[in-house]
Amino acid sequence: MFFYDAKAHIKGGKNYPNIDGTVTFKETKKGVLVTAKINGLPQSKTNCTGRFFGLHIHDGTSCTGNATDEFANAKSHLNPTKCPHPFHMGDLPPLIENNGQAYMSVLINRFKIKDIMGKVVIIHDMPDDFTTQPSR
Repeated sequence: MFFYDAKAHIKGGKNYPNIDGTVTFKETKKGVLVTAKINGLPQSKTNCTGRFFGLHIHDGTSCTGNATDEFANAKSHLNPTKCPHPFHMGDLPPLIENNGQAYMSVLINRFKIKDIMGKVVIIHDMPDDFTTQPSR
């Protein structure tokens, strides 16, 4: 049986309403085990390409927004130590779409559960290039 210390429920926005899933966080002696199980992702239109999606913990405490940006209150990537991207505290490995689903599990030592409690987890349509400094 898998016990977790924190869990984020993922729901799609108006452009991708079928996205649904969970991201769980389990604190261990070696770091936090982050596991994402996502369904309803937009699928690639060709056989020779797949879709990659960015996955980040953001600094906001709500996935609400406004008419211009439905997730504006999610704020930017969690980065209290002011590290460059891809070393923000909230930067996680990308999700790889597989028939509209994605599964990812990673052990990471950038944060503890107490650092991320109440924060939001966002899936971005575009994957990270691990070079530029995106924050939203």
